[in-house]
Amino acid sequence: MTDTAAIIDLFDRWEKVWHEGQFDLVPGCVGDQYIRHDETGTRTVTREAYAAEIAKTRQERPDIRVVVYDHAFQEERAWFRFAFKWTDVATGEARSRAGMQSYRSEDNKLAETWLSMQPMGSAWPDAVAQAHWTDPSPVK
Repeated sequence: MTDTAAIIDLFDRWEKVWHEGQFDLVPGCVGDQYIRHDETGTRTVTREAYAAEIAKTRQERPDIRVVVYDHAFQEERAWFRFAFKWTDVATGEARSRAGMQSYRSEDNKLAETWLSMQPMGSAWPDAVAQAHWTDPSPVK
């Protein structure tokens, strides 16, 4: 499998963790230590701790979707232009938050990520989102 095919396979599995709660896939997707550069700063988490964070997010926002609008894969790198979309369980209102995320993988597992988020309520203006994270980008 080429490096690009391998990272596409990784994100096909990672999408199932986020959208379907297939946490049994986490050990094959995340390295022992995962470096995250996000709004809380830079931190290193174990795969188990990060899986617990995702599980908590899915519990608080049961219908959360990561909607991808554009992406690129190259060897052990990937980036996504995406939005989180969910329904507020208390009010029933639709919520969204747009962001950009880039990844570095090692040995076919997530090793490091850089995440930049826009404010709550933000969304990309694109009319067409990808059905799946690794589908061909509709952006030309």
